[in-house]
Amino acid sequence: MPKSKFVKAGLAALAVSTVAAVNPAQAASSSKAEQAVKNAEFYSNSLSALYKVDEAGDLLLSPSFLTRYNNAKNTIADAKKEVAKISSPRIKRLMNDRLEFSEIQRLRTAYLIDAVKYGEKLDSARNKIKADFLVMSPSELRKAYDQLRKQTMQLEKLVSKVYGSTSRNVVNTRFVLPAKLTTESFSSEMTRYDYHQKAKAALAGKDQTQADAMFAIITMLEGKGKDLRTALTNLHPDNQLLKDLYSLVDASLEPALMKEKESLKIQYRTQFPSNFELSVLHTNDTHANLDRAPRMATAIKETRAQKENALLLSAGDVFSGTLYFNEYKGQADLELMNLLNYDAMTFGNHEFDLGTATLADFVKKAKFPFVSANVDFSKDANMKAYTSSDVTADPKDGHSYSAIVKNMDGERVGIFGLTTAETETISSPGKDVAFENYIAEAKEAVKQLQAQGINKIVALTHIGYQDGGGDNDVTLAKEVEGIDIIVGGHSHTVLSAPVLDNTGAEPTVIVQTGELSKNLGVLDVEFDPAGKIIKQAGKLIDIDQKSGDQYVIKEDQEAASILDSKYRPGINKIKNEVVAKTDTVLNGVRADVRTKETNLGNLIADGMLARAKTINPKTVIAVQNGGGIRESIDAGDVTMGEILTVMPFGNSLAIMNLKGEEIKAALEHSVELAPKEAGAFLHVAGMKFTYDSSKPAGQRVVKAEVKEDGTNYTALDPAKMYAVATNAFTAAGGDSYSMFKKAYDEGRVSEPGFTDWETFSQYLKANPGIKPAVEGRIIDLSAVQ
Repeated sequence: MPKSKFVKAGLAALAVSTVAAVNPAQAASSSKAEQAVKNAEFYSNSLSALYKVDEAGDLLLSPSFLTRYNNAKNTIADAKKEVAKISSPRIKRLMNDRLEFSEIQRLRTAYLIDAVKYGEKLDSARNKIKADFLVMSPSELRKAYDQLRKQTMQLEKLVSKVYGSTSRNVVNTRFVLPAKLTTESFSSEMTRYDYHQKAKAALAGKDQTQADAMFAIITMLEGKGKDLRTALTNLHPDNQLLKDLYSLVDASLEPALMKEKESLKIQYRTQFPSNFELSVLHTNDTHANLDRAPRMATAIKETRAQKENALLLSAGDVFSGTLYFNEYKGQADLELMNLLNYDAMTFGNHEFDLGTATLADFVKKAKFPFVSANVDFSKDANMKAYTSSDVTADPKDGHSYSAIVKNMDGERVGIFGLTTAETETISSPGKDVAFENYIAEAKEAVKQLQAQGINKIVALTHIGYQDGGGDNDVTLAKEVEGIDIIVGGHSHTVLSAPVLDNTGAEPTVIVQTGELSKNLGVLDVEFDPAGKIIKQAGKLIDIDQKSGDQYVIKEDQEAASILDSKYRPGINKIKNEVVAKTDTVLNGVRADVRTKETNLGNLIADGMLARAKTINPKTVIAVQNGGGIRESIDAGDVTMGEILTVMPFGNSLAIMNLKGEEIKAALEHSVELAPKEAGAFLHVAGMKFTYDSSKPAGQRVVKAEVKEDGTNYTALDPAKMYAVATNAFTAAGGDSYSMFKKAYDEGRVSEPGFTDWETFSQYLKANPGIKPAVEGRIIDLSAVQ
């Protein structure tokens, strides 16, 4: 109360006592009015505890709250009636002044009650939107959004009348903020919805210019929506309501809008045909090489951001190859693949290494679909729930289909998958998984896609570029009409530029990246309106490229954080685990392994031969290049870390079919620089040979013998075919083994996989009492003399 009103109230009380002394009748009337005013003042004064809400104030309108308010309201009304009976103008005026202050206190409470009551109504509307969000269409959400915004503005008007900034803040926090967060959480989506309707109208009116403008605005709004989400999240980092709302938006509204946009784009492309540019980012045979993953993530994110229409595809063999797989069974790889939003993956042979139970666990947790046209899982208890032979435009994450259809800016792109039939013999799919003819199934997949009007088709394959497994990409391109792009894997072939096959009426582009996440493949193609590729260009981005001692591609912090926090600590622990013991030093000295037989070279070759025999029992020889042996192992415990130091490249197993004369030529190449060091120097198992380094290169091998029956040596037959195990690097012609490359190019090399260090460590575990020695497998007559 202003000071003047305090004075007037005091004068009013004094006036009443004066009247009582002069005029008893008037005094009685004034006394009754005075009591009524005092009653009003008592109840109105008690309201201050209600409208002066502190930061932790309870805004619930309890019965006691409303009773006190109604008492104040009624006693003020009664007092006004009694004051009206007073004949003295002066006393009446003074008492009315007192009642005016009581009325102010009542109104302050009334404004708070109005705000809280309307806030509860707003809360109810907001909660209903949240509860029904997942079942509401975009148009229904639009109406609910508009209504909630109007209600929120109305509440803000009511709140502006509430007495005291603290009380207003409490009401705003309790009611206004949740309502505003609710509308703001999908405000951008609602604006996009409005422009979808404008685009729809432009298409109905065949107005291409207006449609182009609307789609441009929609694209801009999609970016702004992401910025708004980031800003709101940063402003309210711990607000659970906002987190819940964004989850609802992502689960229903966003997919609905994207589907509607896709439909509009298809309509646009149909009405206004034009060329279409597509980019395909691709990986294959990554084999759990996750130490490169943060740099790969950067390359993918940066490249994808530059491409308007980009697919990200994996051609399989994510499994097997490093300790990450041994320990986490593909789940570490999967978390990073999910982070990068792969569009599809096909199965490699190594996805079956641990059986279909492990594969099913990988598939069901994927946030992308799989494609596999020639693998039949229908009888497999683990995988059949996650697979379908359908060709679908609406694939579910964590499921496999013969083929899927992706909508890319209004253009539909078909993707089907193929897996090498070699998987039955080089991996462990089990008896209930069938591998069907890849050519027949590819033709059927193309036929079904074309029946849906799809004229842009990608084959995502794991059959090898031109290997000897009986199925390969080169043959696929020639035999199956209608495939535009083949994204391949399995043979670990480095295609630095796309290979174009022009056998059919339309060209087919073949790409493959190599292996071990060393490269990211990027293919850009342009289709004409009929679906024919009229332009193509591709490249490989070197993930390991350096400038000085620094990688050119920096690590993606999100991917690096996942590895560092969840996976690398376990791997570092495993590296210290003891795998075996040795009573003697295992000699991996550079000068020795590149010039002569060593016990470590023998041991590695023996392990390779043993592993190869489990895949192809006819394998009788194994050869290991000395350049692939990088360190010795001291006597005592042998740790996994030491094995990885000896064999750091992660080369996988390959089995070659070679004539004896080719093996002889390889041995000549092995020792052509002797006694000088050569990384090409071969350590052998299953055979022995003698050479004379004093003779001219190419004429040095004096004798070569093979232990075909596992016991007795017989002379190497120049005309006979032998199965020879080595690593994939050497098999592909590494260290200038031209005879091996010839076999590779002719399809006489299979690559069942299995990294060298893994093969070696398993051999050591299986043979704990082995005592490796130099046995005379390789003898230089000049050195003996």
